[in-house]
Amino acid sequence: MTAESLDGPIEEPLTGRQRRFHPAWTVALVALIALIGAAGFRAAPGVLMVPLEEEFGWSTAELSLAVSINLLLYGLIAPFAAALMQRFGIRAVTVVALFVIGAGAALSVFVATPGQLILTWGVLIGLGTGSMALVFAATITDTWFATRRGLVSGVLTAGSATGQLIFLPVIAAAAEDVGWRGASLIIAGGALAVAPLVWIFLRNRPSDLGVARYGETTPVMAADPVPRGTAWGATKLAISTLREAARTKTFWALAIGFAICGATTNGLIGTHFIPSAHDHGMATTTAAGLLAVVGVFDIVGTVFSGWLTDRVNPRILLAAYYALRGVSLLFLPSLLSAEVQPSIIVFIVIYGLDWVATVPPTIALCREVFGDKGPLVFGWVFAAHQIGAGIASVLAGIVRDHTGQYTFAWFAAAGLCAVAALVSATIRRHPVSVRE
Repeated sequence: MTAESLDGPIEEPLTGRQRRFHPAWTVALVALIALIGAAGFRAAPGVLMVPLEEEFGWSTAELSLAVSINLLLYGLIAPFAAALMQRFGIRAVTVVALFVIGAGAALSVFVATPGQLILTWGVLIGLGTGSMALVFAATITDTWFATRRGLVSGVLTAGSATGQLIFLPVIAAAAEDVGWRGASLIIAGGALAVAPLVWIFLRNRPSDLGVARYGETTPVMAADPVPRGTAWGATKLAISTLREAARTKTFWALAIGFAICGATTNGLIGTHFIPSAHDHGMATTTAAGLLAVVGVFDIVGTVFSGWLTDRVNPRILLAAYYALRGVSLLFLPSLLSAEVQPSIIVFIVIYGLDWVATVPPTIALCREVFGDKGPLVFGWVFAAHQIGAGIASVLAGIVRDHTGQYTFAWFAAAGLCAVAALVSATIRRHPVSVRE
């Protein structure tokens, strides 16, 4: 009996006749476009803060408060977004998130007080982008792919960096030519333009289209209705998942490692590299250009890390990534100077390749250990990432204020990376049960 004679469609082995194009790749492509469309605001604050300060006379602290609230919500909303996707479906939550981002960006053109900026930049866009954060990539990967998961999660993770690279020059040019309001409307348009594409082409599960996940060879069962519930039910699911996962050593090892990851990327390099380079006599524009190169190599490193995750023990990859990052931070103080030397270029390339290379193996470990609750658990691990970034950003600033330089901050970060490498190397991959 051939595969074609079965009553229901199946995904055949690689040795048989096979779909030439599995719909999972369409879903992944739409998810990538959505991540790119939602990334506009990630590039906006650095470009728009100066025009806002010049027009309204607001202090940097007032503007930074809106950004800080955005970063906090960006991390903390992730596990609840994952729960909402389980309760109401990926497509509905993604579309709502894109509309919230668009609304926040569009309404920001009417702001007249710092409080209104906090509501738009901070709350609305924080909630929207948090729902479209790395937990979205983890959910898509886990739901639609049985194989090539590492590669797919790597590509989707790189989508955010790609979006920033695409939007940054556009926003900067728009802010200069038509003002910051025009730049905000471009961000709103980018998010809203993707929403119809998501609604048309993104599906909640493979069974909605009568197929199995990519790489599965089991017959496809009839599609069950999307689980229904309330927002409160999703909230309880997220909290109960945290309570159960927190009883395991693996969760804390992943959370500690990812908190250090956030501290040494967004918290330190992303926030303080430019002022630290300026302390050594380097022009701000030159330092900003070096940071942009980090973003370019971030894409390459994350995709390659995803490919490796499909082939190498994820905990070994994490240990290697954190160790390499720690060594590079240890040398950073001696590499900074007024001129761009080959040594600092080497640092930028290494750090770029390692920037979010930790994401695919972390997602893989959450999936292996926590099963179907993997995306939810990763949401909480990602929240730790953002908390680590926020704490490191503040502490590094305090170090600079009290010592006049960042040297101790870089050395402390190198030490933290050593801790993350050791903790990651001890992670056990045995599955555990996480009840609802």
